[in-house]
Parts: sequence; structure tokens; C-alpha cells
Amino acid sequence: MPDTETDGQSRSIAAVERAMDVLLLFGRSGRADLGVTEIANELGLTKAAVHRILTALRSRDLITLEPSTRRYALGHAAMALGRAYLARTDLRVMAGPELRRLASLTGETATLSIRRGDTRMYVDQVVPDQELKMELVLGQPYPLHAGSSSKAILAYLRKEEIDEYLRRNELTGFTDATIVSQRKLRAELMAVRKRGYACSMGERQIGAASIAAPILDHDGGVVASISVCGPLPRFEPHMDEYAPVLLDAATTLSTQLGYAG
Repeated sequence: MPDTETDGQSRSIAAVERAMDVLLLFGRSGRADLGVTEIANELGLTKAAVHRILTALRSRDLITLEPSTRRYALGHAAMALGRAYLARTDLRVMAGPELRRLASLTGETATLSIRRGDTRMYVDQVVPDQELKMELVLGQPYPLHAGSSSKAILAYLRKEEIDEYLRRNELTGFTDATIVSQRKLRAELMAVRKRGYACSMGERQIGAASIAAPILDHDGGVVASISVCGPLPRFEPHMDEYAPVLLDAATTLSTQLGYAG
């Protein structure tokens, strides 16, 4: 006689494995969102099976649905898992002393950002004790074309990845200073790579200025960016002064991740 209990366990395990495959696809795709057909084609599943899996993942906030586009993206619970992973792998712990040193030496806010598909997010910050200061929202995604922390990541992606990003994304303007021309953005990314850090003067937020440098891993791939930012009138005169301190912090963290330069 068939072992119904074993068969049931096997089906349950297979269902869990398919759900994990779907979740992992979001993490490695490099795209901000995915459609049911894309997921089904890439994983060799039926659309009905993908719908069932996405429904289950949505119920745990691992996946979220954008109603206007009917496309899916990673949810709040997935971001929480990512932050837990970062803590376990000591990236934030590793960056902590450098963030504190940057904030102390400059008197401005120091931040750590990571990439998530076509976006990046702040995962840690050290805010100085000043009456007028910058304090940023952690965990909120921002596009890779606007602001120094974003451009420091985008500039150090492979050319093919930059091309794909520009094909997939409209260069939305957040302020009058945001670069919305692909030609100008490509020239800006080349300048970022030449000097080793990105600058922003009101690109993403009016009245704010910042500089950011990439954090590279042992393969030379960009995994994060570190920045220092402040109110534009106070920050802009000191940007050249802050740059060497920022680059030293980025180099220290990249070396700890195995980057040999």
C-alpha cells in the first residue's frame, strides 16, 4: 500500500522548495519587480502554480503586489531578512566604526547604503549632535540614478548592468538638479569612477548635499556605498576636505571584504 504520509511530506517539501525558488529569483534577478509570466518562464512553472506561491508569500509580507502594474516585488518581511543577514555577516557592524569616525571628523551625518535590484536603501547612519542636521529613513528604496549614494553604486556596476538599468528605468527627476538624460548620466558615472566618489547637490532632496564612495568585495563588485551628507550651504564648501576621509573609510571597508585594489 502507498505510504500516504510520506507522499504528503514529499509534496509539502516540493511546495516549499518551489516557494523558495520564487523568492530567491527576486533576490538574484537584479530587477525591482517581476511579473507572473516572467517568473513562470524562468523557473519552468505554470502560471497557476506561480499565482499560488505568490499568494502564500504575500500572506507573510515576503512579497508585495503593485496594483497598478500587477507586478510583484520583495516585501517588508524580505527586507527584514536582508537586514538580519547583513547584521550576521557583520557588514553593518564592520561599517559602524567608520560611520562614527566620519560623523566625528566632519560633524555631518554618515550613512551606509546597500543595493536591492534597481534600487538602493540606507541600512545604517550616524547622526551628529547638531541643531541643523540630516537624518534619513532606513529601509526605504531609492533609484540608482539620483543622489551620491545611488550613483556611487551604479557607477561601479558592470557596463552591461548599467545598460540594463537604463533600459528598464525612466530617469525620474526628484528636483531640478536630478540628471534625467542618459547621455549626461553616463558621463557623470565616468567622472565618479575617475575620482572614486560621487557628489550630489540637491539631486534627490532640495537643500541637501552629499558625497559617497563604493564599498567593493573581493571580486571588485560593488556591495554598498558609504556617504557623508548635510545641509547644502554648510556642506558644499567642505566637500573637497571631506573626500579624502570618505575614501579612506571606503578603502578600509573594501579591504576588510577582501578587495585588493
